[in-house]
Amino acid sequence: MKNKITTIIVLFLISVGVNAQIDRSKQPKPGPAPKISLETPKEFDLNNGLKVLIVENHKLPRVSFSLRIDRAPVVEGDKAGKSALLGAMMGNGTTSISKDDFNEEVDFLGASINFWSSGGSARSLSKYSERILQLMADAAINPLLTEEEFEKEKDKLIDGLKSGEKDVSTIAARVGGALAFGTHHAYGEFVTEATVDNIVLNDVKEFYNDYFNPNNAYLVIVGDVDFKTIKKQVEKYFGKWNKADLKNISIITEKANVNQTEIDFIDMPNAVQSNISLTNNVNLKMNDPDYHAVLIANKILGGGFNSYLNMNLREEHGYTYGARSRVNVDKYASRFTAGASVRNAVTDSAVVQTLKEINRIKKEPVSEEAIKNAKAKYVGDFVLALEKPSTIADYALNIKTNNLPEDFYKNYLKKINAVTSADITRVANKYFKTENARIVVVGKGSDILENLEQTGVPIKYYDTYAKSIAKPNFDIAIPNDVDVKVVLNNYIKAIGGRAKLDNVNSVLMKAEAELQPGMMLNMEMKKTVKNQFMQDLSAMGNSMSKQVLDGNAGYVVAQGQKKDMTADEVKKVQAESSPFPEVNYLSQSATLEKIEKVNGENAYKIKISDELSVFYSVESGFKLKETRTMPQGSNSIFYTDYKDVSGIKFPFKMTQTMGPRNIDFITKEIKVNEGVSDADFK
Repeated sequence: MKNKITTIIVLFLISVGVNAQIDRSKQPKPGPAPKISLETPKEFDLNNGLKVLIVENHKLPRVSFSLRIDRAPVVEGDKAGKSALLGAMMGNGTTSISKDDFNEEVDFLGASINFWSSGGSARSLSKYSERILQLMADAAINPLLTEEEFEKEKDKLIDGLKSGEKDVSTIAARVGGALAFGTHHAYGEFVTEATVDNIVLNDVKEFYNDYFNPNNAYLVIVGDVDFKTIKKQVEKYFGKWNKADLKNISIITEKANVNQTEIDFIDMPNAVQSNISLTNNVNLKMNDPDYHAVLIANKILGGGFNSYLNMNLREEHGYTYGARSRVNVDKYASRFTAGASVRNAVTDSAVVQTLKEINRIKKEPVSEEAIKNAKAKYVGDFVLALEKPSTIADYALNIKTNNLPEDFYKNYLKKINAVTSADITRVANKYFKTENARIVVVGKGSDILENLEQTGVPIKYYDTYAKSIAKPNFDIAIPNDVDVKVVLNNYIKAIGGRAKLDNVNSVLMKAEAELQPGMMLNMEMKKTVKNQFMQDLSAMGNSMSKQVLDGNAGYVVAQGQKKDMTADEVKKVQAESSPFPEVNYLSQSATLEKIEKVNGENAYKIKISDELSVFYSVESGFKLKETRTMPQGSNSIFYTDYKDVSGIKFPFKMTQTMGPRNIDFITKEIKVNEGVSDADFK
């Protein structure tokens, strides 16, 4: 044991010595750009038009296959969703192999096969490569498009659309694309439950026949293969794919940018955060001389942790967990976006600061240090990416499908390192259009719109499907005979009445939530009328965090570390320690602020403190939501599924918002006046 302790001490002293020699306030200087050696693919064409590219790499006994249909994006109109359904159905069996047998064989071989509406991919050990190639070809040429599978995938797609109706990020992406390109453009149209309902199986089959054919397809094979052998196998299996007449696809020119910068606002009454996305269309392709300079400019603006946007919105102001920008380069239509998900209270400030940082990179020369760091990050990412077979396949396909020179990737780092500060200023002014951008804001209008109006940026209003609407009216009159005590007493009456609650000395509650498949988060909570409170969160039998209050003193245990509560922390827990805090709220300085929507239901908003607001249903009296606002952000708990226990109604489902994610706690047990003792609060 002594030797073990000595070893630990020595290792500690060594680490201290090393740290003493490193100035961690400065980023390491980037080394010289590595020399890149990219294999030139060997090529051949099949009679059906399929173009095949093969890169032999014998370092590991693996092989990957990438199939891409090089076609323009298709407008699906009132049957939008055809391509999504086709992609979901392909790769799950063929006309000669059942879905179960197909998937079981792929799994048995330790391989993977995936398809989407414009291509597919597969990976396997090289010793199984021929069989996987055969299965992939069979799935591409003879997909199992049955009525039964069609109905299953259609139901899944509709369920997914329904779940996204209250998701701020989903709404922002849908409206942002529609406003940027127009709903009659392939990149602007969207899938709805109505368009999916219009689709029948024959529509999916027609889409496959029209747009999934070998005439304009590429197959890239990377890995431990022999060119002559794999060529024969490709000819054998993919040669059966019949050539088809190419369907003419008309390319609709994307919409022009707006004449002046505007805020496009979408009201989401349930939103606990706002989604901000500044966007403008750009004319940029991979073969454009500006391409590499735009990559570096975007990296500095919002492409990483140390970017202008992130250091401002996250590090300096604490508005968000992360702010980013992106230039989506596409040969048909490209777009610049910048933004973040932020707290409701700072939505207007985040818009102003986003504009400020974009204007900064347009007006102020970027420091050489920032340029060096951005280049170093690109070099590192580029070199690491080369380890993946999928990267080699993507590079080979990009050269073919984007009209790039053969040495595009061999000269990639050279062109990255040639970017200057003047280049960055030039391309920032050319592509980052703060003077005529759309700022798409999706959030809770009753909380954020008044302050947004103070930014001075013109505001237009849209519904969640990008339809122009009038300015929403958030004012709901509070009846003259309703005040804070009426609301609180209505709640007390709704859950059982004051007499019932006065007979309660303690409450025990146990609930669980699924963090991820197979991993449950367990919560146990105990409260008494003596200012006693205990909450323990555990996973897989291990306590993750625990709070304990025994009257006037308490502590918190997190990750095995115990910390006593401060006087302020004790007061906050005391306020919530009662089995029914509303009884205490009656004697406190709570205020009735307004009526607003909570999941479509009118609710009275009661401000308990600067941190806590509670919402009670106008109709039923039940508590619907609690929202806490702290410097690091806001979070809410939604209460539903009230059930009777000992004559008192308790919510059996509590949905906790954590950033963009919701966690559903389902109550498993509630006990009134039993299962709790003073020993629980020691």
